[in-house]
Amino acid sequence: MANELGSNISRVAFPLVAVLVLHAGAFEVGLLSALQTAAFLAIGLPAGVWVDRLSKRRVMIAADLVRFVLLASVPIAYAFGLLSVGMLLVVALLAGTAQVFDDVADQTYLPELVDRQSLSSGNSKLEFVRSGGALAGPSLGGVLVQALGPPLTVLATALASLGSALFIASIRTPDRRVRAEDRRGGMWEGIREGLAFVWGDRLLRPIVVTTAGTNLCISAVLGLSVLFLADEVRLAPGVIGVLLMSGAVGGLLGGLTGSRLFARYGTARVTWLSIAVSSPFGLLLPMTQADWRVSFFTITSIALSWGAILYNVGQLTYRQTVAPEGMLGRINATVRFVVWSTMPVGALLGGLVAQHAGVRTALWVFMCGRLVSFVPLLFSPLPRMRDFDQARAEP
Repeated sequence: MANELGSNISRVAFPLVAVLVLHAGAFEVGLLSALQTAAFLAIGLPAGVWVDRLSKRRVMIAADLVRFVLLASVPIAYAFGLLSVGMLLVVALLAGTAQVFDDVADQTYLPELVDRQSLSSGNSKLEFVRSGGALAGPSLGGVLVQALGPPLTVLATALASLGSALFIASIRTPDRRVRAEDRRGGMWEGIREGLAFVWGDRLLRPIVVTTAGTNLCISAVLGLSVLFLADEVRLAPGVIGVLLMSGAVGGLLGGLTGSRLFARYGTARVTWLSIAVSSPFGLLLPMTQADWRVSFFTITSIALSWGAILYNVGQLTYRQTVAPEGMLGRINATVRFVVWSTMPVGALLGGLVAQHAGVRTALWVFMCGRLVSFVPLLFSPLPRMRDFDQARAEP
């Protein structure tokens, strides 16, 4: 929880340091935001190979400690008059690289702590924590910046990373030993094995296609949301802030209800139904107006976030269920690399469509795309399964 909260606070604190302290321009702020997430595209696949060959817990501890040192350097440099935009960009890139290793190891470590039957429940709880961090982080970041100033707020995120490292170090479960055969082979061979497994698996392939398409459409919508609410709907900034937080509420609901839904209806069934049932709510969003229909934005955000959390828990549980021993890190990294690569493309396409056809029309286009993005799942074996254990029993 400490790391998730700190990461979400830093997304607010870093741009504010750039703007309020260093007087950075729009391009520099945009570059800073891009560098915070670009590391996964640059090093995501190799990170999966390294995670498979190392102790997951030690990787997470090391990543948190590296983030602590990097983030703490920002207020220290500011105190001595050495902070610059260039330094902030380097820290953002390196801290993002450390976060890549932490994220891959995080998703790979859970099967070492719980038995296979408890994976969906454990993933639901982790998603609840992540959603809580997404809900509280930005607002808490704003309060801290107001009270302490941007540099000291970055120090608070550094301390959160240190706290995360200490919490992980307190885990008493012994690390699973890495087999000697898992350490063999070169980097490219390891990456190729991860790609081949994901593409060759009859469920992972449609899951990746669906997720990539969904991320493309949602990235376009998220990139236009503030502009839509401010210029088209003409809402006050305070109202916009409240509306933008509603998605995290849906995430919390998904984390709370996930365990019971998976247990009652089955992991495979809930995975595809969650996205199929929630996607039509997206068509409400372009109909948002500055009257009672402002609720359409909230309903859409809550419904889509709820469905996305259940879907993400389900497909992550599937990966953890079917991954051969010693390959889960590469599989997780491969999936995340592919599905995240469509996000900057979606943001760019959203801006282009909005520029030529209008913001509201662009939202209609991408929400319709979001609606049909789950179609590949319907042509997979997933709708015929109740639980993912069936995938292990069938050839």
